Amino acid sequence: MSEAARVENIAGSLLERVPRLKDCKVCAVLGSGLGAFAGGLDEAVEVPYSEIDGIPAPGVAGHAGQLVVGRVDGADVAVLQGRVHLYEGHAPAVVVRAVRSLVHAGIRRVVLTNAAGAINPDYRVGDLVLLRDHINHTGFNPMAGEIEPLFGERFCDCTDLYAAELREEVRRACADEGLPVGQGVYAAMLGPTYETPAEIRMLATVGADLVGMSTVPEALAAHAMGARVVALSFVSNIAAGLAAGGLAHAEVTDAANAVEQRLTRTLRVVVRTLAEDGPGA
Repeated sequence: MSEAARVENIAGSLLERVPRLKDCKVCAVLGSGLGAFAGGLDEAVEVPYSEIDGIPAPGVAGHAGQLVVGRVDGADVAVLQGRVHLYEGHAPAVVVRAVRSLVHAGIRRVVLTNAAGAINPDYRVGDLVLLRDHINHTGFNPMAGEIEPLFGERFCDCTDLYAAELREEVRRACADEGLPVGQGVYAAMLGPTYETPAEIRMLATVGADLVGMSTVPEALAAHAMGARVVALSFVSNIAAGLAAGGLAHAEVTDAANAVEQRLTRTLRVVVRTLAEDGPGA
């Protein structure tokens, strides 16, 4: 079966199983430590990835592995509670399959979230940062290799990949709620090992503010299919060599738990803003 056929099958089966999916304008992908947002959805319907043929279960702590369709302040939203990563051994097409399926099902705005290490000294643990651009150091791109028309143009323009107009709408809405968010450039690394201090110095030199191991493949895939993308990083740690001590994945969950209420409030504002009809449609 071709990858396009898999995506079409997944989209069709989800629309049949959860008819409300057709009313969703927004999909949110929840990264490490950010899964609590899904628990606050109204009228939620949960579909474990294990029950979706072709969507593998995440193998990383903090990724529940289910699709949740529900409502945020009256707006229908589809939430991917957890993701798989390139470093788990999955091909790029598999990593982006869930997002591609939801975009094919009709969702036109995608919110990607992640836990990231801060390279920019202006950022502290607990800060939230909207991505305005990225640097792809994973060595992979979902548009490489054999491409099918369903997935968009191979040579897709990425000048406005992280939609500036929507990003500004989100920033203003968050400010109105007393929820400050920064803006920065995200460097995506393959992982799973954390970066060395030398690699962090290199990334700082080329203009990266944050570093992580996800988001970019999904952003590229969704954008190429015509969806508008907004991405939000949660600063879970200071990058290697910039603070005393080493790094551990447990820090991500601990940091998220410490600011869970603010994270959830901010994501609600982001999703609510993107669900509204506006010039960025």
